Amino acid sequence: QVQLVESGGGLVQEGRSLRLSCAASGSISSLIVMGWYRQFPGKQRELVATFTGGGVTDYADSVKGRFTISRHNAKNTVHLQMNSLKPEDTAVYYCKGSFILTGLEVSHYWGQGTQVTVSS
Repeated sequence: QVQLVESGGGLVQEGRSLRLSCAASGSISSLIVMGWYRQFPGKQRELVATFTGGGVTDYADSVKGRFTISRHNAKNTVHLQMNSLKPEDTAVYYCKGSFILTGLEVSHYWGQGTQVTVSS
């Protein structure tokens, strides 16, 4: 099994920054992709940013130029640096990881979620 532990959420004023971190622990053979999703009240989770094992990143249009995802290779940890935050970024942010544990099967895991609130 794999556990994803998130940290770094909180309350911040508009225009300020926050950094989210997600650390994966467990018997991981290889990382396929890790990333961040967010969920607004009453809405489905949406992609924010992802980082593949090969180093390819992807961002939602709404965060391009403001958010940066990075990975600490040795620790299966990803960080999401969020700059120039807006009230519309307020949501619960979830880390998701897809890994190969054994063989060739890919397993998917979610973190518990961390609240990000941006005040105007």
